[in-house]
Amino acid sequence: MTDSVKQEKEIFGHPVGLFVLFFTELWERFSYYGMRALLVLYVATSATAVDPGLGWSNGDAIWLYGWYTMLVYVASIPGGYLADKFLGQKKTVMLGGFLLCAGHLVLAIPTTWAFFTGLLLIILGVGGLKPNISTMVGGLYKEGDIRRDSGFTIFYIGINIGAFLSSIIVGLVAYKYGWHYGFGLAGIGMLVGQAVFIGGQKHLKHVGNYIGAADSGVDKAVMDNPLTKIEKDRIIVLLISFLIVVVFWGAFEQAGGLMNLYTDAKVDRTIGLSWLEEIPAAVFQSLNAGYIIIFGTVIGGFWLWWKKQGRESSSLFKMAVGTIIMGLGYVFMMFASKEASAVEFGKAAMYWVFLAYLFHTIGELCTSPVSLSFITKLAPVKYASIMMGIYFAATGFGNKLAGSIGEAAQLESYSGVMMANKEQIYNFTQKDTIEVKALVDGEKVIKDVYDYPINEDKNFSIKAAIFLEGDNVVFNEYEDGTNVNNLFDLTKVDTEDKKPEEIKEAKEKKQEELKSLKTYLKENNVTKSEPYHVKLTFEKDADKAQILENKGDGKDYGVSFVIEEAQSEQEYKIFTFLVIFTVAFGLLLILFLKKLKKLTHGAEDNEGVDFGDNEGYEIADPEINE
Repeated sequence: MTDSVKQEKEIFGHPVGLFVLFFTELWERFSYYGMRALLVLYVATSATAVDPGLGWSNGDAIWLYGWYTMLVYVASIPGGYLADKFLGQKKTVMLGGFLLCAGHLVLAIPTTWAFFTGLLLIILGVGGLKPNISTMVGGLYKEGDIRRDSGFTIFYIGINIGAFLSSIIVGLVAYKYGWHYGFGLAGIGMLVGQAVFIGGQKHLKHVGNYIGAADSGVDKAVMDNPLTKIEKDRIIVLLISFLIVVVFWGAFEQAGGLMNLYTDAKVDRTIGLSWLEEIPAAVFQSLNAGYIIIFGTVIGGFWLWWKKQGRESSSLFKMAVGTIIMGLGYVFMMFASKEASAVEFGKAAMYWVFLAYLFHTIGELCTSPVSLSFITKLAPVKYASIMMGIYFAATGFGNKLAGSIGEAAQLESYSGVMMANKEQIYNFTQKDTIEVKALVDGEKVIKDVYDYPINEDKNFSIKAAIFLEGDNVVFNEYEDGTNVNNLFDLTKVDTEDKKPEEIKEAKEKKQEELKSLKTYLKENNVTKSEPYHVKLTFEKDADKAQILENKGDGKDYGVSFVIEEAQSEQEYKIFTFLVIFTVAFGLLLILFLKKLKKLTHGAEDNEGVDFGDNEGYEIADPEINE
């Protein structure tokens, strides 16, 4: 162990220090998951919207999400190294907390530089805090203590209370008041978490200290001695388990990316309340955390009962089963995709998302808290934080994999330039309105309503049928069949401030795009009698919208679209792939389970022993299991 465990007060049979770490992590996760629930939606929101975002495409938004969530966890490696070699876990957690407070609060500033600066500070902060606070939880229990797994489960429930509350509260605040109010609220949560950790130091005196500076001769010997054969074998098992982690989170973390965007666009979220017509997509991120709070102890109790029956209950087995169950959750997303695509511009029922998240949660409860506990059982003492850091790095690589899979689900959009004037567009958009809000007594209220969407540079869309007529691509308004081809040009390019060769290249690219579109429609026999469908999204150029003279002139709009049928087919393929990939991997792990367990040298065989009071103890002989 990192520190000798001393006699101390307990709450519900666990050290008081567990609950200090519980509440610290609760508020840290409140800040992180609150921000994460908004991230993709904010980045993908138009830069010229009433509450503007960055205006990136869905694919680019998921790309950023993948890189950000990867780096957040990869930063755990230097965070673990810093703790093991220089500061100790406790001081590194403190440093990470301060960086997180700064990062989240900077995000509340409504500027682009603040957004990316905030992300960088959060990456560094999570890297310092996340691996080390988890290692400290393991350090509260002595070797073989059966309470360790349940301690990590309690800790994990704290994580998800924070995630549950933040996804709802931050999501609703952002929906009602704006993105940056949501980011700011997440930052306040982190400040509370840091205050809890500072105030609870008296309960953490014997855990998380820097071993290299310790006076204990035993600790110094542990740090200086080379790894034994048992320790090397256990590291091999840990590294293999990290591959499981990559696969699991690669599938699971579609929640913040693909499933977040899918829920926003293709799930019927209407509830008809006077103050809330539809549930914000970000709020659905609370489902996972809510299920964990409900079922966390149930799943933990099940595995304890399972073990008492004398059945296979190793950590590796639980991780394999969890991966399979989580993957099966995407079966419900396959059903959702089929339901949404059954009619033009259709949407799936909310219960499919509820069921998918339920299976994802059960899988997570079988896998994630067990993984954390498994590391503290097998990792050599002198590399405890580094191994925890590698675990979180594996989680990060899983998040990057999730981003790549999510990107693959997003088709590249076709684009062009709007050619119509305000009067021509009005006929298709007059039913749309824009609500202009103002702050009154600290609350946003509707100040004015415009019936004309182009005023104030509001973006708008037209639902249309698309088909091939001869060699021409035809767009007809969805409801009355009016031809809308005259409203835009798919071959026109912006020539302003461009060199001749750049203009030529851009025109050639547009011709290739149009050729590709025609080929697709021809191959799928898309005709007037059996058309496909698109939502033509008209968006004001973000840079030109900032020029005062351009306000409300109805000019400088681009148009983009994807074919609904093609997008739905691609999403269905990705959901199917996730099912097959995760189930097959989980079954493969079970197939090699016996060989992997042998390399652990009985690390989990002595669990279940009643250790009585949590008194101090000596570190066991590392050769005892030879």
